[in-house]
Amino acid sequence: MESSSYWLLFLSAAIAISIAPGPDLIYIISKTIAQGRKIGFASSLGVSSGALVHVFAAALGLSAILATSAIAFGIVKYFGVVYLIYLGIKSLRSKGTTFDAPDKKNKESTPGQAFRQGVLIDVLNPKVAIFFMAFLPQFIRPEMGNTSLQLIGLGFLVNLTAIVIEFAIVLTASQTTTFFLKNRKFSIWLDRVLGTVLIALAVRLALTESPSAG
Repeated sequence: MESSSYWLLFLSAAIAISIAPGPDLIYIISKTIAQGRKIGFASSLGVSSGALVHVFAAALGLSAILATSAIAFGIVKYFGVVYLIYLGIKSLRSKGTTFDAPDKKNKESTPGQAFRQGVLIDVLNPKVAIFFMAFLPQFIRPEMGNTSLQLIGLGFLVNLTAIVIEFAIVLTASQTTTFFLKNRKFSIWLDRVLGTVLIALAVRLALTESPSAG
């Protein structure tokens, strides 16, 4: 009973985390609408791979450095801010072609590129590192042995949950693509919204203080 309650709590938290709005989910949805399910799946796998970097960092104690060093936190944070602003400006400058069908994109974005962008979005967000360092240890059970291995295992489960949910979101979002292809003005408007949101997220990230401050 205690074990079932433990896993119910863990999975509930993992699901809540996966559906919470953030740069990664926005990126996956926008890429899916823009270029279809294949790119959406690649974006999701990229984001999840980036998250795994933080999982291993948490297991190795590197995230603890970000939590205690304002300088380390600041360096990673501003790399993330710059990248989000770059994506936001790109969307703001779009003429609505972001939502064109893949065959009209002149191969501007490939699954590999979408994957790499997804990795960077997660890797360059120090809040993800801090999250894993704060979240995963709560589910460590001393009787289960090696703490680092437990952190890695729990991190993989969080990512697996996220992939299942994100793939479902990709499948849903891909069904709306036709609408955007037939409504260019709406596509332009949505590009502007996505760009604004990405820049707003960058500003929010820039204002985030290191846990070691104060």
